[in-house]
Amino acid sequence: MTLARMRLAALATSMLALLLLVSGRPAWSETTQVKEPALAAAFAKAAAAHDVPRDLLVALSYAETHLDGHGGEPSASGGYGVMHLVSNPTNHSLEKAAELTGIAADKLKIDDEANVLGGAAVLRAHADKLGLDETARKDLGRWYQAVAAYGNASSPELARLYADAVYEQLGLGIDLRGIQVKPQEVTADRGEYAKARDLNAQAAVASPDYPPAAWVAASTSNYRVSNRETSYNIDRVVIHVTQGSYAGTISWFQNPSAQVSAHYVVKSSNGAITQMVRDKDVAWHAGNSSYNNRSIGIEHEGFVNDASWFTDAMYRASAALTKALCEKYGIPKTRTGIVGHNEVPGATHTDPGPNWNWTKFMGYVTGGGGEPTWQTTVDNATSGQFTASANWGTSTYSSQRHGADYRFADPVASSDPAWYSATIPSAGNYQVEVWYPGDPGYNSSAPYIVAASGGNQTVYVDQRSGGGAWRSIGTFSLSAGTYNVVGVSRWTSGTGLVIADAVRISRL
Repeated sequence: MTLARMRLAALATSMLALLLLVSGRPAWSETTQVKEPALAAAFAKAAAAHDVPRDLLVALSYAETHLDGHGGEPSASGGYGVMHLVSNPTNHSLEKAAELTGIAADKLKIDDEANVLGGAAVLRAHADKLGLDETARKDLGRWYQAVAAYGNASSPELARLYADAVYEQLGLGIDLRGIQVKPQEVTADRGEYAKARDLNAQAAVASPDYPPAAWVAASTSNYRVSNRETSYNIDRVVIHVTQGSYAGTISWFQNPSAQVSAHYVVKSSNGAITQMVRDKDVAWHAGNSSYNNRSIGIEHEGFVNDASWFTDAMYRASAALTKALCEKYGIPKTRTGIVGHNEVPGATHTDPGPNWNWTKFMGYVTGGGGEPTWQTTVDNATSGQFTASANWGTSTYSSQRHGADYRFADPVASSDPAWYSATIPSAGNYQVEVWYPGDPGYNSSAPYIVAASGGNQTVYVDQRSGGGAWRSIGTFSLSAGTYNVVGVSRWTSGTGLVIADAVRISRL
């Protein structure tokens, strides 16, 4: 789903601004280099003004909008600006920001600096409500429940999904629109949310129609129970863009006031999928009752005019889902059977928009469901490709393990890494994914070292959650040859056992 919106593109200081039209309606271009220093300064100013950690503020904005204010136009759930200040029947963070800062709501919607100040004020208010004193506010991990409250999720499991997305970025790092957050060790204090269902993990409640997906039911106010394919023939797949975040979209479809839904939602960073409406039922996604009756809607996390959301992992996961749906219901694997929301008769929406790569997506649908051109998996038991010192023990404790067992070690102030070796066929960009069993006793900030062509890069993963599934830790430039590509270090201040189980490397 999308709303038309206007953005200004400055291609260079010597060039006049160009007004771009999308489907005959104005839309703002990417945030430009001209604005980047001002936006970076806005985060620093807001962090200081409200005593909120700057990196946390950036990570929250990244999870919500990829640091893009979208020209003051709202998200699908009524959120505005880089901090996604919301005004809808169940969330009034925009109005709260106006009250706290004294800045008019209209300015908070369109002015980046004001919006970041407003977001920081709202986040600080949640921290105050939780009783975080000056000392506690200096600990990034102690803000977890305040971040969860900021998202105003409809359930504890979605609040955890939302907050985990923010803290995941602190571990992976951010480098976008001239703003950087270095990967860092953070032990998130989940508090009551530690008991909530982990939607990032191996699906505890699997999708009834597409088992690789998780199942989270939409509100019954947002779709119609049916008995397709008896009542209606399913002959279309409709591709959408959420105009919002993954967790926010799932929460919105659970909100009875939304009056919209889709069958599936796909996550940007790693292609995770959540089903929310059964295939047999009629989701309200197309804005056309005939198409609602005959189609399955797939929402993709992101915003139409921001290409950074449309990752290869998302394309591959969505293509595999689309291929499975086409084969199950006899839908042609063509642009007749697979259409964009903007192609639905009478559509007023422009998604998936000009940044959606139909050629790439359809190639994955028809050419093997998005299988990578080259891929290798190295388990801790792979002969000749895994090495670790005697300090690493072997366990079969968790059923979420990859293969027969996995390795574990206490964190120490020395690296002593466990290494995964692979033969990289040619220099290029590769996605690195890791598999580990999740457990509350495992490490809150496990360091993964990737031997990238420009030098080792380290990212930090919370191994207490997201277990039993492949989890992307990023895309890296790798050199050709046989060498130790990925390591798991013991050198961390994170709490809990460090786990080394399996890695998967894919050529993009």
